[in-house]
Amino acid sequence: MTDDAYLFLLDDPAVPLGVPPSGAGELSCMDTPAVRAWLDAQGVTTRSPALRMLPPEQTAAIPEHAERLPVPLSEAELSRLRHHNAPEAVARLEEELLAYRDCTDGRDTLLRRALAAGIPLARIVELTGEEPAAVAAASG
Repeated sequence: MTDDAYLFLLDDPAVPLGVPPSGAGELSCMDTPAVRAWLDAQGVTTRSPALRMLPPEQTAAIPEHAERLPVPLSEAELSRLRHHNAPEAVARLEEELLAYRDCTDGRDTLLRRALAAGIPLARIVELTGEEPAAVAAASG
């Protein structure tokens, strides 16, 4: 695993892997000389349907033959990428977890639902700001 997210090109843009960079919001890396040069060398633009991005923990899913480029993201950018890459049901729960920071009604129920949905404890901690022990204790 790497600490960088990856930009990569898919042979078949219909494959549901990763997120188009534009789908993750404004990403500062997209305006760097390294990314611009890589895009130029690949003959694609930032709007190419074949251009995708995955967070560090999922880069093993990138096909071996795919052209790829590691890109560093800020914590906020990485959080947005993970959110947009998550299945819809998980993304909705993540939105609730983010909203949780402003409200503690139903805290334990929400934490249990998130854990039951398979959201990793570390991601719940990241989204809620809770201590890992508090999240683990809510599960049971």
